[in-house]
Amino acid sequence: MAATSTFAGLPAALPAATFNRLWWVLLAVALLPLGRLVVLIATNDLGANPVEFVIRSLGTWTLVLLCVTLAVSPLRQLTGWTWLVRLRRMFGLICFAYATLHMLAFVGLDQAFDFSAVWTEVVKRPYVTAGMAAFLLLVPLAVTSTNGMVRRLGGRAWQRLHRLVYLIALLAILHYWWHKAGKNDFSEVMAYAAVIGVLLGFRVWRWLGTRAAEN
Repeated sequence: MAATSTFAGLPAALPAATFNRLWWVLLAVALLPLGRLVVLIATNDLGANPVEFVIRSLGTWTLVLLCVTLAVSPLRQLTGWTWLVRLRRMFGLICFAYATLHMLAFVGLDQAFDFSAVWTEVVKRPYVTAGMAAFLLLVPLAVTSTNGMVRRLGGRAWQRLHRLVYLIALLAILHYWWHKAGKNDFSEVMAYAAVIGVLLGFRVWRWLGTRAAEN
């Protein structure tokens, strides 16, 4: 509660015009890495291993957008800015877009759409298994992200389904961790793991606080 009072001078709600401008600005910022990647592809400036560069870039920004999406609820609770919740769907769908491109780059550029080879990679390589599982779990969340699907599923069922994002976050970290294990380079993945740990830990702390208050 003390944290919320710190932000009491800032608006809990935004006028529609202001929010719309902010929405478009944040959308443009979230798509900047994709635009940069398109420019690098067009100028043939992807380095010595262009396929690996594309796949890793898309994977990195998938994880970044996943962290941003998970950060919305804690920030809303800490600041009291209710308008943050209205940004969560946009961030989540952009995360899914990056994840889809990441998966297509792997299947198309790395495996040349050889689905038997893709399946072999999924079975034999744990980091591919975790990554593919995370992507497949993202699909129903993207499909049910509309207001119409919330009404059709019902609020509680929709919330239960979208709690899969916590499992997706853990799978994403495992995917990245196992990928880096081959090079014994964990510095970057540990930073992301710490962020995910804080965001999920905050939810556990709030849940425990709610349970204690009820008892």
